[in-house]
Amino acid sequence: MDNFLLVAIEEAKLGLEEGGIPIGSVLVRSGSIIGRGHNRRVQHGDPMAHAEIECLRDAGRVGNYSDTVLYSTLMPCHLCAGAVVQFGIKSVIVGESVTFGGAVDFMLDNGISVKDMKDAECIAMMERYIKEHPEIWNEDIGS
Repeated sequence: MDNFLLVAIEEAKLGLEEGGIPIGSVLVRSGSIIGRGHNRRVQHGDPMAHAEIECLRDAGRVGNYSDTVLYSTLMPCHLCAGAVVQFGIKSVIVGESVTFGGAVDFMLDNGISVKDMKDAECIAMMERYIKEHPEIWNEDIGS
């Protein structure tokens, strides 16, 4: 297992402990985490507080993002994929895309390398959450 994906999973679990959706993300440069975050749209009542957006906020202004890698426990949606394209992030590694296919084609069409780890823990965590909280999941991206 990739250690950075493990940290993203830790972030997802923090979100779940806070009563939110278990999606986590980290931004890596030169082998070091420079940003981390988890989905907080439930906790903050903020539809924009997706894990990847929170991660980028945590990283702050880092100048050029072309040498960074974004990790996420779930395939990014179009909102988050748009941020990846906008900031010029060239590589995205995801825990899974079974429960949500996301915007993989959009990222690939924009020259971004996308690697799906098909991680069993990420899949199980999202399957459980979607089953237990369909109303929250279907509020925006799940439907």
